[in-house]
Amino acid sequence: MSFLRDNGLSITLSLMTAATIAGMLVAGVETFNHEASLHNGSPVTLVDYVFSGHFLSALFENWESEFLQMTAYVCLTAFLYQRGSAESKDPDAGDTEVDEGPRHRKEDPAVPWPIRRGRLVRTLYSYSLAIVLAALFVLSFVLHLYGSAAAANLEAMRHGEPSFDIWTRLADSEFWFECFQNWQSEFLSTLVLVVLSIFLRFRGSPESKPVAAPTAQTGK
Repeated sequence: MSFLRDNGLSITLSLMTAATIAGMLVAGVETFNHEASLHNGSPVTLVDYVFSGHFLSALFENWESEFLQMTAYVCLTAFLYQRGSAESKDPDAGDTEVDEGPRHRKEDPAVPWPIRRGRLVRTLYSYSLAIVLAALFVLSFVLHLYGSAAAANLEAMRHGEPSFDIWTRLADSEFWFECFQNWQSEFLSTLVLVVLSIFLRFRGSPESKPVAAPTAQTGK
């Protein structure tokens, strides 16, 4: 039971992710086959649909925007401030690095192993969260591009139009419309969270200031 208690947040979010992807698959294959029937095409199975451009484009279009949002959030909150927000460091506290201590406790076995290695490994580890999130964004962007090109080529074939390669799709305004329509919503939602956490509270959440905290207080 302690495992479930200690990992309840990640377990619940994993289950919610799996459930919504399953729902997306069921609804998506139904939509795809309906469109195929309108063009005298053959229906596809659920397994075939998983590897279709229609599904891959939609899935990674959303993942891409989420990873972009998280990368930007991690990086921007390291250097920029919003007074009163629970999502910001205190601008009056200076730029003192809060995790300076472990560098002087390399012999402590509880300290992550990269801290006990050389300067390069330690430096990479110091920014590893943003590095991995950025890599996931790039990977999702590439997979979105691949799926979008495949879906667009299928649509072109249905209408008797010539197909095009992935580089042509990269330069296509429709592809960038797919990107920007998601990117703007991610930045907006982050902005809303940053600003609302100045004035509003949620008791017990680490994303909120204490209920009785002054509006001008910055940080958790």
